[in-house]
Amino acid sequence: SCRTCGNCEEHLEQFCEKGATFTYNAPDKHSGGMTYGGYSESIVVDEAFVLQVPGNLDLAGTAPLLCAGITTYSPLRHHGVTKGQKVGIVGLGGLGHMGVKLAKALGAHVVVFTTSLSKVEDALRLGADEVVQSKDEDAMKKHLNSFHFILDTVGAKHDINAYLVLLRRDGNLTQVGVASEPLEVDVTNLIFGRRSFSGSLIGGLKETQEMLDFCGQHNITSDIELIPIQQVNEAYDRLVKGDVKYRFVIDMASLKQAQ
Repeated sequence: SCRTCGNCEEHLEQFCEKGATFTYNAPDKHSGGMTYGGYSESIVVDEAFVLQVPGNLDLAGTAPLLCAGITTYSPLRHHGVTKGQKVGIVGLGGLGHMGVKLAKALGAHVVVFTTSLSKVEDALRLGADEVVQSKDEDAMKKHLNSFHFILDTVGAKHDINAYLVLLRRDGNLTQVGVASEPLEVDVTNLIFGRRSFSGSLIGGLKETQEMLDFCGQHNITSDIELIPIQQVNEAYDRLVKGDVKYRFVIDMASLKQAQ
């Protein structure tokens, strides 16, 4: 980020007004060259963008915290989720499983919504207090007007209105999953209840460090599958099929063997 615009000065570098410099295959605004990603044995970065990982956290399990972790932590904090509140997590994938862990650590009563009954056991293991099969209309109706906050992690088109009506007065639903098609919102579901619907994008450096420290205090890491770089194509195919719990992490020690 530029570090000089209004958003950067407010520690919201992800919303830099001059645009982001992506970590791979993107023009580097400072060097004039291209970025080549972080899959290497070493990397040179500006110290302003270095974060400290708590010593008690497993490094491989910490890696996804810098994406899925901050993506879910930021809206939970922004909307003031605290002890005793009722929080819904829509979807139990890479983002959703982190949302469950973080919301639970914040003291919330966590309800997971999933279309798959096969994920019930895992949701409870991760810390959910309740699991609702979102296709079960009767089960959904039991939660009408009751949630302080709902975090929607689903990256496919779905009926967002089915969740908006579950919010209590002044409740918020934040969307972090990016669907390939626009979501249709019935504004009457917002107006009648003064509810709000918003989005969120990862987090700034200050908040990311806060998230890492929070995870260190609560011993939170991502559930991962560690793979050698030689299996990256196979991992991609499995990722497309949703066959991972819940994030792949590449073991960079295997890089030398690939050279």
